[in-house]
Amino acid sequence: MNIILLSGGSGKRLWPLSNDIRSKQFIRMLSDEKGGFESMLGRVYRQISAVDAQARITIATGKKQVSLIKNQLGDRVSVCVEPCRRDTFPAICLAASFLRDVQGVGEDEAVVVCPVDPYVEASYFEALKEMAGMAQGGSANLYLMGIEPTYPSEKYGYIIPKSAERVSGVDTFREKPDVATAEKYIAQGALWNGGVFAFRLGYLLRKAHERLTFTDYQDLYARYAEMEKISFDYALAEREKEIRVLRFGGQWKDLGTWNTFSEAMADNVLGRAALNETCENTHVVNELNIPILCMGCSDMVIAASSDGILISDKEQSSYIKPYVEQIEQQVMYAEKSWGSFTVLDVQEDSLTIKIVLLPGHALHYHSHEHRDEVWTVMSGRGKAVIDGAERKVGPGDVISMPAGCRHTISADSELKVVEVQIGKDISVEDKCKHEL
Repeated sequence: MNIILLSGGSGKRLWPLSNDIRSKQFIRMLSDEKGGFESMLGRVYRQISAVDAQARITIATGKKQVSLIKNQLGDRVSVCVEPCRRDTFPAICLAASFLRDVQGVGEDEAVVVCPVDPYVEASYFEALKEMAGMAQGGSANLYLMGIEPTYPSEKYGYIIPKSAERVSGVDTFREKPDVATAEKYIAQGALWNGGVFAFRLGYLLRKAHERLTFTDYQDLYARYAEMEKISFDYALAEREKEIRVLRFGGQWKDLGTWNTFSEAMADNVLGRAALNETCENTHVVNELNIPILCMGCSDMVIAASSDGILISDKEQSSYIKPYVEQIEQQVMYAEKSWGSFTVLDVQEDSLTIKIVLLPGHALHYHSHEHRDEVWTVMSGRGKAVIDGAERKVGPGDVISMPAGCRHTISADSELKVVEVQIGKDISVEDKCKHEL
């Protein structure tokens, strides 16, 4: 099975644990099978692999998420990177071209597209595999998954099938409605649009060429900004005559808000927190090294990270996005392909961060024009290269690097380093990479 996972999101609805770099699908808060925690991305990858060990997985995403994907999955998946954001239809077209021209997938092969973050059981991925089979050998050009609704939701679009059969033609599509209208749709047999599509690769590429003439993946990548910003539903699904929908009645949840996300948490508390006996239906997630005590809390979610603190009624937490958009705050924590960083202190002319470097990984060999840096090794072993001179480093070592100095550090074992940046003009743009 060839599968494209769409990974986007701005990280607003699960603030403060999510941010512009760490969207909800990367937060490790779901219980895994070994008693630890995994992210939505890790869970979905594990579930796909269990259903189809030979599945070729490609993640379509933006530049900001590449490091996180590599951090969590390494080289087990392919990544197709959008040079800029253009909505789901252009993203799927780019990924389709990537599959053909880079991965060598034939145009007669079936491809399944789905979101990277559904909270589902194995039957969902069995259905994806079934859809791939239908797309491969069926008469329709496009196959969709329709989720049997459990309540009249305002959050989803609706597919109205032509019949109640498990696989049916599609009568029409409906936009996200109000509750009263959603009830009418459901009475008509409507299904939630789960954002899952299956097609033969050549079909999708032909549709892509109808909107933009390009020669191959590299050409499309270079001209990607010319593509119209349009969703896959508007561009293709709602226009296609030869279309079928597969009815899915298994567990399906969109963990897009704190209210729904808390329902999937195995425990009420994650991190340093305590709830007294008067608390009811309250969940706490604490990434800080200070304790949180809750007393008399009912139907609440409390979330704390270096990016901020949320204290909210669960129902109200669904409306967090516009308020988070008003908060001006630099990213205080991020996972990268090489490890992670946490901002510890911000001053007018200094910035202090903690770097965790994974074994076998290294920072880019780089320099800064406008700031000095000082590294203090807290734990682990590795080596540093300072202006071409290599030295071993271990706990207690301090390395000073003035502006213009070329430097990098690599880890033999997990390496924890406190980095102090000193200067009047500290910015992420002040970084020049060099060949080592």
